[in-house]
Amino acid sequence: MAMSQSFEFYTERADQSAAEAGTADLANVRERALRSEKTWRGLAAQAKKTLAERVKTEVARTERRAAEAEQAAALAEDESRECLYLDGRTGAFAERSS
Repeated sequence: MAMSQSFEFYTERADQSAAEAGTADLANVRERALRSEKTWRGLAAQAKKTLAERVKTEVARTERRAAEAEQAAALAEDESRECLYLDGRTGAFAERSS
């Protein structure tokens, strides 16, 4: 069940419980319906919060991946310009331009 569907489902159930409470003749039935409404509204709020957090996380992930791709491209470009080689005389790595 998708998050927005869950939110809508929870909200519909809360509305149904509120309507039930409004038409209840017995106090205990009304109180039970009001408790149910409160629970459904809490679930709806949590579903909405979860969806917002997922969207926020996905945006951050997308931005991070774009930055990483940009860094990788820049690094690849730098590496294509320079080449390290092992100097046989000194045993050290030296830079050699292409």
